[in-house]
Amino acid sequence: MAPGDVQSAFARAAAEDGIVLGSRRFEWLCEQGHVGLERVAKARRDPALVGPVTAALAPLAAIYARLKGDLSVLHASRENLLLAVDLVHAPTGTVIEVDEAAHFSSFRLTALELYPADVRVAFDLGEHRELCRAWSARTDGLDRGLAAKGFGFGGRQRERAYHDALRDLAVPAMGHPPVVRIAAVDGDGAAAYARHREALLALNDA
Repeated sequence: MAPGDVQSAFARAAAEDGIVLGSRRFEWLCEQGHVGLERVAKARRDPALVGPVTAALAPLAAIYARLKGDLSVLHASRENLLLAVDLVHAPTGTVIEVDEAAHFSSFRLTALELYPADVRVAFDLGEHRELCRAWSARTDGLDRGLAAKGFGFGGRQRERAYHDALRDLAVPAMGHPPVVRIAAVDGDGAAAYARHREALLALNDA
């Protein structure tokens, strides 16, 4: 299965119901991680962002440190290398993440357990934790021979867990609705859409 196949199948199924989902990039979601989030938020000088962004930065910093990321790498990373967001409902600004099995690892579990008690997400945190426990023995070693910026060789899964947390916490902090995160451990994007169809149809009524 090629990268993006699950998301493409999900988007096609949604389109059949009149829900248009497209890719988008945000200037505050970049290779610099939470360092870039703080930089962009400060540059905007919007008082409404101060509280939410400040609240997001502390757990993101803790997650990055717990996953053994090198903070100096974030500071040295490129401001203009933006992270792709594959599925965004443009009318509401809702970010939808469809997670294959690789997203459920012990590293992701570590990140989820560091989320604030009042975190704003549009998915079941308990369900995602259980999936991490169920799949981690199979997923922790994925891409072990590959390097990840800030996490070194074998760090791809730690990077993935951090980037998932970055999306979950940064998106609502920057004024968007909470992230809708949908599990697709079987790799079937259309089936994942069908399981959440009623809730997603409500986006067009928002």
